[in-house]
Amino acid sequence: MRLEEFDYHLPKELIAQCPAANRDKSRLLHVSLTDDRLEDRVFSDIVDYLNEKDVLVLNETKVIPARLFGHKETGAKVELFLLKRLHGDTWETLVRPGRKIHVGDTVLFSVPEIKAEIVAATDSGGRIVSFVYDGIWEELLDRIGTMPLPPYIKEYRGDMERYQTVYAEIPGSVAAPTAGLHFTPELLKKIEAKGVKIAKVNLNVGLGTFRPLEEEYIEDHKMHAEYYEVSEEAAAAVNAARDAGGRVIAVGTTSTRTLETVAAEDGRLKPAAGWTDAYIYPGYRFKLVDGLITNFHLPKSSLLLLVSALAGREKIFRSYEHAVAEKYRFFSFGDAMLIL
Repeated sequence: MRLEEFDYHLPKELIAQCPAANRDKSRLLHVSLTDDRLEDRVFSDIVDYLNEKDVLVLNETKVIPARLFGHKETGAKVELFLLKRLHGDTWETLVRPGRKIHVGDTVLFSVPEIKAEIVAATDSGGRIVSFVYDGIWEELLDRIGTMPLPPYIKEYRGDMERYQTVYAEIPGSVAAPTAGLHFTPELLKKIEAKGVKIAKVNLNVGLGTFRPLEEEYIEDHKMHAEYYEVSEEAAAAVNAARDAGGRVIAVGTTSTRTLETVAAEDGRLKPAAGWTDAYIYPGYRFKLVDGLITNFHLPKSSLLLLVSALAGREKIFRSYEHAVAEKYRFFSFGDAMLIL
C-alpha cells in the first residue's frame, strides 16, 4: 500500500497546545468494530463501554527529562537528546549542533557532578554518549534535564506532570504514552469497581514511534527497537481475562505493540522482556488485542497505520473526518478514541 493513502488534512487550530482542564473531561469518540456507529462522548464515559471480566492494559512507563543543555570545554553550547539507554550509563543520543560535536569531546553541565563523553557516532547522525557522574543518576538527570514535548506543541507553559500519566512508574521514555493521559485515579477506581482488571506493562517510548514515515510503500518501513517488559502478574491477569471470556483492551499503541510482541499465536501471554521493533499495519492479524484506547495521530505515521490495521482504513478515515468536522483536539494533548 502507498503511504499517501494514509495522509489527511488537519487544520492547525485543531492541534492541541495544552491538555484539557480535567484529564477525564476530554472528549471521546467511540468507533464501533461491530457496525458503523460513531458516538461522541466524554472520556469519563469510558466506564460504560467496559464489561466485567475485561482487562485494561496500561503502559506504566515514565517520561524522563531527556533534553540536556550543556557546553563543550571550549564554552560552545551543546544540546543532547537522550534517545535510548544501550547499557549502564551509555546512551544513544541526538546532538545539536551535530557538525561540531565529535568523538572524544566532553560535554559539561551546570551541575559539576556529571559530564558526558562522546564515544561514537551512529549511522543516523547521532552520537553514543557515556555519562560519568558522582551521585544518583535520576537525581542528577532531574537537575540538568528538561521534559521534552513534541515539536507541534509550541505554546504550553503549564505543569509538566500533565505530560505524565497518573500511573507512570518506570523511568525510561522520551515521549509519553499519550492515550493514558486521560485517566485519573478516581476513574481507574470506578473501572476496577465494575469488575474490570487492570494490568500494567512497560515499553520505553522512543521518538521513532511518533515520526511520520518517509517510504513510498508502507511495507518498506522499519521501526526503531524499544525496550519492553511484561511481568508475570500482567501476563496472568491478561490470560485470566481471556479464559473468563473477557476482552483485552489496550491503552495506547505502545501497550498494543507490547502485547502483540509477546503473545503466542494462540493469544496466550508469558512474562517476557526485551526489544521490539513490531510494526503493525493493515493486513496484520491481531493475536490478543480486542480493543484500543488511543489519541488522534499524525498523518502518515506508524500509529495511524496501527489503528487502521485494527479497525480498517476506511472506518478510521471516516472517524477522522468526523473528528475534524466536530472540532476534536488532535495529537498528544488532544482528545481520545475508543476502538471497540
